[in-house]
Amino acid sequence: MKLSTKGRYAVMAMLDLALNNKNQKPVKLTDISQRQGISLSYLEQLFTKLRRHDLVNSTRGPNGGYSLSHQPSEITIAQIITAVDECIDATRCNGEKNCHDTQICVTHQLWTDLSKQICDFLSGITLAQIIKNHI
Repeated sequence: MKLSTKGRYAVMAMLDLALNNKNQKPVKLTDISQRQGISLSYLEQLFTKLRRHDLVNSTRGPNGGYSLSHQPSEITIAQIITAVDECIDATRCNGEKNCHDTQICVTHQLWTDLSKQICDFLSGITLAQIIKNHI
């Protein structure tokens, strides 16, 4: 499975946003960057993708920043990871069934089933659930 820092950082940033969006005021990326230790330029790239996937809203201006587009109970971890172009796929061939030269390998179905289990697991966890477990 390919879950790089991109997916991990996106989840961390979205959780930070959910936790710090008090009084519905937009949260500045500089604040998230400082709290989470993620570079501002990297966060900007991630939030561009999260905005395109309607997971966050942006507000311009001196009091601008980002807020969640939906309630934390409506945003799953799988949505966040896929929004930033992460692949939840444990196969070596990226699901194309050409694992062994141009043929499907003997373990392809095992890795496909694992990928589905991971996706189902992450689809069943919301930001709200993680926040509840954190507090």
